[in-house]
Amino acid sequence: MRINPEDYHVVFNKPYLTGKEALYIEQAAKRWGHLSGNGKYTRLCQRFFEERYGFRRCLLTTSCTDALEMAALLLNIQPGDEVIMPSYTFVSTANAFVLRGAKIIFVDSQPWHPNMDAHSIEALITPRTKAIVVVHYAGMANDMKTILQIAGRHGLYVVEDAAQAIDSYHKEGNRRLPLGSLGHLAAFSFHETKNIIAGEGGMLVINAPSMEARAEILWEKGTNRSAFFRGEVDKYNWVDVGSSFLPSEIIAAFLYAQLEHLEAIQQRRLNLWNYYYQGLKPLAEAGFIDLPTIPAYATNNAHMFYIVCRSLEERSRLIDYLKRHGILAVFHYQPLHDSPFYREKHDGRPLPNCRRFADCLLRLPLFYELTHTQQDYIIATIEAFYRPQKGKKP
Repeated sequence: MRINPEDYHVVFNKPYLTGKEALYIEQAAKRWGHLSGNGKYTRLCQRFFEERYGFRRCLLTTSCTDALEMAALLLNIQPGDEVIMPSYTFVSTANAFVLRGAKIIFVDSQPWHPNMDAHSIEALITPRTKAIVVVHYAGMANDMKTILQIAGRHGLYVVEDAAQAIDSYHKEGNRRLPLGSLGHLAAFSFHETKNIIAGEGGMLVINAPSMEARAEILWEKGTNRSAFFRGEVDKYNWVDVGSSFLPSEIIAAFLYAQLEHLEAIQQRRLNLWNYYYQGLKPLAEAGFIDLPTIPAYATNNAHMFYIVCRSLEERSRLIDYLKRHGILAVFHYQPLHDSPFYREKHDGRPLPNCRRFADCLLRLPLFYELTHTQQDYIIATIEAFYRPQKGKKP
């Protein structure tokens, strides 16, 4: 069902324009004469991430889904291979590997955070396990130290689904390691609901040197076309499998205008995130809701602000109450292990923490142009929903 923004006093998301998106798209066409993929703005975006975060090689893609599908190809996933990942994630995380014939082994969430429980992973490893796919939910790091140690002991690949995790870090002592730099491969999203947007769009990060050359070939439809344009071969040929993963310069130009304002966007979102947290803290202290928890090893990139209600029934009533007051709040992931497509393929283990977040987590509006006045209204409306219960024991 399509949402009409005019029906709401506060929408869930509103794309933010920095002011140069249209200019850079026009320049791509008129000044550089290049609107298909792998032009000037594609290279500018890729270089931005490589230089700012120390990623070895970045390749823009048309979506994060495409980046994940490239990852599955690069890992040479075969039918019967097992891939471990959280159940509480978007379907693209699993689909990319299912398309190659993998069996997905799902991990439960932590009791206090939707990220998967790293300490549950090792017991699920078998001789057929090939990779661990880590999802950094809400842009907050998983326990990567534990996960990388497990992967190292068993010789497994690690893929970071960092769709929500731009400009977020994993902390180890005094070191801050960018999410996306820790696995062999990583995938990012620039969907319009993310911090930095291009409408659609994504990026594959290749941190393993052995995969770098092949990644470029897959990206260029299975050809060595990029090597040809660099003058490294006298003609280009079909040399591997691949697909049309690279985006147009229109997407890249839009994205580069956003990247130029990364720090300002992040500062604003963090301000809004902290305002929600302080405003809703009394309700959490009274036991009516849970607020997001930031692990000691994680930073917060303010990708989303969510609350956790006490039951599915309560969340449903709160969503309806907010709608009646002109506020659009949303829930999202349903457990993949219990989905119509994968239920019969799952090994039957209950994943209660995943189920709890699927039933109880509610995302509140968070976007650059959201005002504190609007946040005050949202906070007051949530308080009014719980006010009749304040005299009761939570």
